[in-house]
Amino acid sequence: MHVLVVHNRYSSAQPSGENRVVDQEVGLLRAAGHRVGVFERRSDDIAGRSLLGKAAVPLLVPWNPAVRRELTARLRSDRPDVVHIHNVFPLLSPAVLAACAEAGVPAVATLHNYTQVCPPGTLHRDGRSCTECVGTKASLPAVRHGCYRNSRLATVPLAVSLSANRRRWWSGVARFFCISAAQRDVLVRSGMPPERLAVKHNFVPEPGARRAGAGEHVLFLGRLAEAKGVRLLMTAWDDIAANGGVGVPLVLAGAGPLEREVTAWAAGRDDVRHVGLLDQAQVRHAVARSVAVVAPSMALETFGLVVAEAMAAGVPAVAAGHGAFVELVEDGVTGLLHRPGEPGSLASCLRRITAEPDRNQEMGHAARRRYERRFSPAVGLERLVDEYRTAIAGRTEAMGDGINGGQ
Repeated sequence: MHVLVVHNRYSSAQPSGENRVVDQEVGLLRAAGHRVGVFERRSDDIAGRSLLGKAAVPLLVPWNPAVRRELTARLRSDRPDVVHIHNVFPLLSPAVLAACAEAGVPAVATLHNYTQVCPPGTLHRDGRSCTECVGTKASLPAVRHGCYRNSRLATVPLAVSLSANRRRWWSGVARFFCISAAQRDVLVRSGMPPERLAVKHNFVPEPGARRAGAGEHVLFLGRLAEAKGVRLLMTAWDDIAANGGVGVPLVLAGAGPLEREVTAWAAGRDDVRHVGLLDQAQVRHAVARSVAVVAPSMALETFGLVVAEAMAAGVPAVAAGHGAFVELVEDGVTGLLHRPGEPGSLASCLRRITAEPDRNQEMGHAARRRYERRFSPAVGLERLVDEYRTAIAGRTEAMGDGINGGQ
């Protein structure tokens, strides 16, 4: 099969799970013998543009005509069987859909977030879930609240793009890949065509390192932001520390807007360590040495890659009981789910998962078995190729109907 992957890479200053998923899928397909090309833009390149070029970027968010021309030419030259679209913000734009239509190549798209119904894609605002824009046509609430980067001006291009290109997305993509059933439910309720929404979980590569003993720490791995539950975790851990601790430290790995706050909070403590950004080898090592991985996100996560990575290493997770986490974590079997946004519930789960080593080991083994059945590379490849074939078959049938109808 010949696949062209279309992706706007996120800034390298902030580690991106989405970038990692794209790279892993490309590698998986190539290793299986498929021909895979990549058509991409990099957000890092914006910094090297002239002042005028930087000022023009918001105007390209809804539509980039140069990308349309370039991609159309690439598709007509390479003739791939299918185009797989990931992120198009901010430099690619939905113009990639017009290119696919012009070249007659079916397109599929992975929905890594909620940008089809929420301009910033998070369904989260001011420390709580927000669905004000779900089901609306103009996304005016997002502009009013300045949901992207706390700026009304910065939110406008996203809202305009969503409103202007909604029908183009919904008619121009043969199959949307939701990365959890929870995400699909939200999108169906928003009015997206359910027959085009397939659930295809992200896969996680074999880590090469699995937990061998009881573990040495509780690990938070991710962006240091309120939406990820960092302040909630800090409050819960302070409660744990005030009552004698759990015998192992909390390690926070990552960077983000709360980094200074986290660094100050961890300073001088034996029960907390902030280790900053880790490379992939360090991440795998840190996960494999964990008693548990904690994912207390306040937002409705569409997947939760860190939880799947923990499962691959045979490590149980403590996660918020909403969004995709309820699909990933089998409560009491492969980990524990706490009540979202409640520090007392989170503290209780952290105490439970660290208090019984034998039970913790059982959960870790169950987590690994669940990974093998649902999130391994073999399963990921099978589902991905099946969905490509469905999209290609649908295009072929549509072309046949068109020819027959014209006779």
